[in-house]
Amino acid sequence: MKKLKLDELNRVDVETFKAQEKLPVVVVLDNVRSMHNVGSVFRTADGFAIEKVILCGITAQPPHREIEKTALGATLAVEWTYFEDTLTALAALRNEGYQLLAIEQAQHSTMLNIFQPNKAQKYALIFGNEVNGVADEVMQEVDGCIEIPQFGTKHSFNIVISAGIVLWDFFAKLRL
Repeated sequence: MKKLKLDELNRVDVETFKAQEKLPVVVVLDNVRSMHNVGSVFRTADGFAIEKVILCGITAQPPHREIEKTALGATLAVEWTYFEDTLTALAALRNEGYQLLAIEQAQHSTMLNIFQPNKAQKYALIFGNEVNGVADEVMQEVDGCIEIPQFGTKHSFNIVISAGIVLWDFFAKLRL
C-alpha cells in the first residue's frame, strides 16, 4: 500500500469548492473560546462541504493567526458569518427554514446513532462553549437535541471531536 501525495488527492480549488453543492448543514459555534477549536471546525466543515459556519458571541473570527494554525486555509473556502448574539443567529436560521439542533447532553435528547436526518430538510447544528456547553437560553430555542453516545469515564468530547463525529454522521446518512 502506498500513501497518496498531495497532487494525487484530486482536491478542488477554492472557487470550485464555493460553487459545488453543499451538505444542507450550518454549524453554529455558541461562544467557543479556543481559536484552535474554531480553526479545526472550519477545516472539518471544509472536509464535509457544509454550507457555512456561524460564529457567535466570544467566538473569534478570521482572519487570525491562531485560527489559521488549524484551519489551514479553510476559512477562505467555507462561508462564514458572525453574530454578537446566538439567539439572533438562530432566529435568522429559523426564518431561512433550518431545523435547529443542539449537540448536547440533555433531557429528551436523541442519540446520534438513532437520529435520521431528512434529505429535504436543512439543519443548523449548535455546538457550545468548551466549559459550559450550549447556553441555557439557546437550549430553550432549539427544535431538538442530539447526543453522541459515550461509554467512558469522561462526561464529554472536545467540541472539535464532537463536530467531526456529528458532521461525518450527517454526511454519511445524507450523501453515502
